Amino acid sequence: MTNHSPLSADRSFLFVLGSSRADGNTEILARAAAEALPGGIPQRWIDLNTLPLPDFQDGRHEEGDWPVSEAERTLREATMEATDIVIASPLYWYTLSAQTKRYLDYWSGWLGVPGLDFKQRMAGRTLWAVAAMADDDEAVADGMATTLNNTAAYLRMRFGGVLLGNGSRPGQVRGDERALIRAKTYFESATPRARFPHEKQTGLAERAAETVGATA
Repeated sequence: MTNHSPLSADRSFLFVLGSSRADGNTEILARAAAEALPGGIPQRWIDLNTLPLPDFQDGRHEEGDWPVSEAERTLREATMEATDIVIASPLYWYTLSAQTKRYLDYWSGWLGVPGLDFKQRMAGRTLWAVAAMADDDEAVADGMATTLNNTAAYLRMRFGGVLLGNGSRPGQVRGDERALIRAKTYFESATPRARFPHEKQTGLAERAAETVGATA
């Protein structure tokens, strides 16, 4: 199968808010998309500003126990309980916010926790993203999309792409009619398994070879 749809009753969504401003444009857009989810699907919202993580310290190759703070434990459990993880981060300097990047850095640590099987358990789940941006040219967000696609590809997750909206001043995204329309059906989008660029090229080459063989 290549898609993870339609939404079934066993799905659960974790929304990770990574804005530096409470009730910002990214959160407004994310909540607009969440309103379209069926009522029976659980939603959990975590604001990284209210559950702060210290800078990630890579201890994967050191001896001793991995120190786990209460904030990290909460985020790790929430992440692993969800079938769908929604990264809600504004576009800051053409990529993820510092809070969001720090959260993803902790995934590196979780990969090495004995018995957690983080990579195996994340495989097949779906990564989504919502971002508000000041620029009208959505192509400037390609760097963020690439980062998240490759993150999902490494973990063999599905990737639903990035829902983008225009907004810099507080509440401005409410005036982006196109973004709000897309938000209504965002979580109905096809979510193929994410692939690295070289995997995509290999797949294209294989399909081309199959076509040539079929017509020879």
